[in-house]
Amino acid sequence: MILSRLSVSVVAVLCSVTLLVAKELAADVNRLVGVSQIDITPDYPVRLTGYGSRREEASKVEQRLRAKALAFGSDAEGPAVLVTVDNLGVPASMRTEVLRRVATQSKLQSERFTISSSHTHCAPMLLGLAPNIFSMDIPAEHLPAIERYTRELTDKLEQVILAALANRKPARLHWGIGKVGFAANRRSFPIKPVDHDLPVLRITNPNGDVRGILTGYACHCTTLSSNFFHADWAGSAQLALEREFPGAIALTAIGCGADQNPAPRSTLELVTQHGEALAKEAKRLVNEKLTPVNGALVCRTKNIELAYSKLPTREEWQAIADGKSGGVYHAKKNLARLDRGEKLPTKLPYLVQTWSFGNELAMVFLPGEVVVDYSLRLKHEFDRTRLWVNGYSNDVPCYIPSKRVLDEGGYEGGGAMIYFDRPTKFAGDVEDRIIKAVHELMPKGFLAK
Repeated sequence: MILSRLSVSVVAVLCSVTLLVAKELAADVNRLVGVSQIDITPDYPVRLTGYGSRREEASKVEQRLRAKALAFGSDAEGPAVLVTVDNLGVPASMRTEVLRRVATQSKLQSERFTISSSHTHCAPMLLGLAPNIFSMDIPAEHLPAIERYTRELTDKLEQVILAALANRKPARLHWGIGKVGFAANRRSFPIKPVDHDLPVLRITNPNGDVRGILTGYACHCTTLSSNFFHADWAGSAQLALEREFPGAIALTAIGCGADQNPAPRSTLELVTQHGEALAKEAKRLVNEKLTPVNGALVCRTKNIELAYSKLPTREEWQAIADGKSGGVYHAKKNLARLDRGEKLPTKLPYLVQTWSFGNELAMVFLPGEVVVDYSLRLKHEFDRTRLWVNGYSNDVPCYIPSKRVLDEGGYEGGGAMIYFDRPTKFAGDVEDRIIKAVHELMPKGFLAK
């Protein structure tokens, strides 16, 4: 009996050791990963976007703007590419054009391609993004620079993707979640949720050298409002991480931070403070033993439509146009459309995207300025320890309010729609439509238990 129990114990120990060894070996799985970056700072004056009060062209560079790319997988698997951009947002039209170009030179497909913008308010204006931000027509003398920068950014996004694909070499992926506390809910309503999670993806060579670091945080890049080029806290965080890990490229995506502002804000000292706080926590994670990401990458997309609420009547448009509110310019544009016999849209096209690496990590990419309720709800309905939620991805058509924010109203609840040239606020089912699409795309193994 003693020998029998001893044998069982020995077997149990051997099994435990075998599992530990197997786990360590699994951590050594390599996959092809490419990393690249490109400077996207204009060398000529151009209007910035994000704040309607800045109406002079900017030319001073306080911090250079960059676009960066991660390319995953071989051509046989079908590559996947994640791009981050230091700007307010990349419109869907630009994503479509960049993908069209790259697809002629690679096997990249739409579901395996995502672009996440940092949403810095100190980057150039683009055609097709927040066209009403100034509540007036763009002066004719300012249009050529905006058109030129839109063309040049399109070219550079193509270049950085192709460079990442060409840079693919054996690498290992690990990830983990930390915490950073400088984001604060900016709305003047009693409920003020936040999401201080800091997901970090570490890309290393087989020998352990860090090649790339992807971070994500749910906060507006609005520490600064000055009329110069700057990537805000996201850019400062990237620079700080690249100093800590020479030769590595740091990328920053933004979570559901539409109703979150950096606190405090407004100075260059504070933008550095926030960036270094994020970099410090990311460095801690990078230097720790993180979770290996070894599973095959599965990418899925679903095109849905978000219904608008009841559109204003012609008489209501006219009353707004005759008034003195901030909606006068928007109302006059819509009256002109009606005069031309055009129909105003009743729905917004919306692309929901998920990437899942085996059962270790699932990423959600949502277009627009998505409020924090979405990430909190998804982290309740799915396993938050394996989930990474991104906003500002693949398009920034407008604010995306939750049911709560829509009911409360205010800027994020509907007031900001005029700056994106949307006809009115969303219908009450906007949140449920988006969450339902995420559930349809996400592997069931990631559901909360």
